[in-house]
Amino acid sequence: MLKYSREVIYMIKFGTDGWRAILDKDFTDENVERVTLAIGKYIYDNYGFEKLVIIGYDPRRKADYFAKKCAELLAQKGFSVKLSSRVIPTPVLAYNAKLLNASAIMFTASHNPSDYLGMKYIPDYAGPATSEITDEIVSNIDKEFSSRIGGSVEVVDFSREYYEHLQVLIDFEKVKTLKTNIVFDGLYSASIGYFDKILDAYGIKYEALHMKHDSSFGGGMPDPKPKYLSELIKKVGSQPNTIGLANDGDADRFGVINENGEYVSPNEVIAILLKYLKSKGYSGSVVKTVGSSILIDNVARILGVDVIETAVGFKHVGEAMRLNDVIIGGEESGGLSIQGHIPEKDGLIANLLILEAMADTKKSLVELQDEIYKLGGKFYTDRIDLKKSDKSEVIPILDIFKKLTKIGNYEVTDLNLMDGVKLMLGSNSKILVRPSGTEPLLRIYFETDSIEKLESLKQEVDKILL
Repeated sequence: MLKYSREVIYMIKFGTDGWRAILDKDFTDENVERVTLAIGKYIYDNYGFEKLVIIGYDPRRKADYFAKKCAELLAQKGFSVKLSSRVIPTPVLAYNAKLLNASAIMFTASHNPSDYLGMKYIPDYAGPATSEITDEIVSNIDKEFSSRIGGSVEVVDFSREYYEHLQVLIDFEKVKTLKTNIVFDGLYSASIGYFDKILDAYGIKYEALHMKHDSSFGGGMPDPKPKYLSELIKKVGSQPNTIGLANDGDADRFGVINENGEYVSPNEVIAILLKYLKSKGYSGSVVKTVGSSILIDNVARILGVDVIETAVGFKHVGEAMRLNDVIIGGEESGGLSIQGHIPEKDGLIANLLILEAMADTKKSLVELQDEIYKLGGKFYTDRIDLKKSDKSEVIPILDIFKKLTKIGNYEVTDLNLMDGVKLMLGSNSKILVRPSGTEPLLRIYFETDSIEKLESLKQEVDKILL
C-alpha cells in the first residue's frame, strides 16, 4: 500500500456523477488507491467478498493504467474482478453490472476536458450511485477493512451481452429501411468500436469522422454540443438528406444534428422519443429534471403522460426510473434512458432510437421536430454563469429570487425549491437559479417561447442582480 506523505491530505469529494480531478495533480496513484479501497470497503460492508466487481475505462490518458491498478488492488483484498479488455462506454459497463449482479467502477471524466480523469461507482442496479452510497464511500476513505486470500482479475470483453440486449430494444430491420444518410462523429470517444460496429453488424450505411481513440480528443472537448461538432455540422450541411450523430467521451451522452445542419437539443430529442415510444404502446411516466424544458411537460400533457420532476443530475433521474413505471427519463445536458433498459444514461441507445423513429414514421428529423413544436410549442433557452468570490455570497442571491413575486411584467405563478430556485412565469416561461456544487458559482437558466421574451427576461434579471 502507498504511504500518504502529504502534510495535508487531499479531500476527495463525489459530485453528481463520481469523483473527478485533474490528472497527475489530484488524480494520482495515491488518491486512486484511497478511492479504490473506500469503494472496496463499501462493497465488503454491504455485500461481502462474494460480490463480483467489474471495471472499465474510457480513452483518456492513463485511464487503462488506473483501471488495471484498481483491479489489482481489489483482487489483493480478496475480490473477484473482471476488467474490460478495451475502452468501453459507461452504459455498456453499467448494463453488465445489472446482468452480472456486480458492482462496477468506471474510469472516466465523461465530457470534461482531457486533463481530467475520474472514477464512477455503479451499483448492481446499473444506474448512478445515490448520494447515500457516495457519502458512505467518502466516509470510508483512509479506513481499513478485512482482506482474504483468493482474489483474482479476469480480463474480458463486455460487449456481446450488451449487443444482444439491443436487439430487444431496437428494431434494426426497421432502421435498415431508413433512406436518410448518416454521418457518425466518433469524436475520439468510447463509442468508437461500439456504435460503428453495431451499424456494421446490421448493414446500416454511414460516413464517419474522428474514428480513433485520442486521449486529447483532437485538441477539443469530448462534448457533443455544437461548439465541438463543427466538422460534423459542416459535413451534414454539405449534402442533402443527411443527419449527424455523436457521443461524449464515455458515450453516455448524445449529440444530434438534423438535415438542415442544426443542433437538435436534448430536450427536443426526449420529447420526440416520448411521442414515438408512446405511439409504439409504451406506457408510464416521463422523468425530467427541473432544468429540462417546458416542451417536455407540454408534450407529456397532450399525450396523457404523467411527469415526474427531479433535481438536476441523472442519479436523480435514474432513481426515479427505478421507483416508477417510466417510458423515458432524461436531462437537458444530453442523457436519457428508456423502459426496459438500465437506469443510466445511454448515448448509444439515444442515437439508435432517433434512427428507428425516423425509419418507422418515414419522416425526416426536421419533420419530427416540427411535430413536437406543434404539440408543445417552440422554446428558446440561455444560461448565465454568475461567479462570486465565495460561496457565502451565493445564498443571499438565492434568497432574493425565492422572495420574488414578479420579474418585470412577468408574474411568478409557481415556485419550486427542489434544486435551487425555479420560478414559473406563466405557462411558457421559467427561470432557474442553481448554485454549483463545487465552486462559488450561480447558474441562471432562462426558457421562454420567443427570442424577444428571452432577451427581456435576461434584462430584468440583470436589474435584479444589480
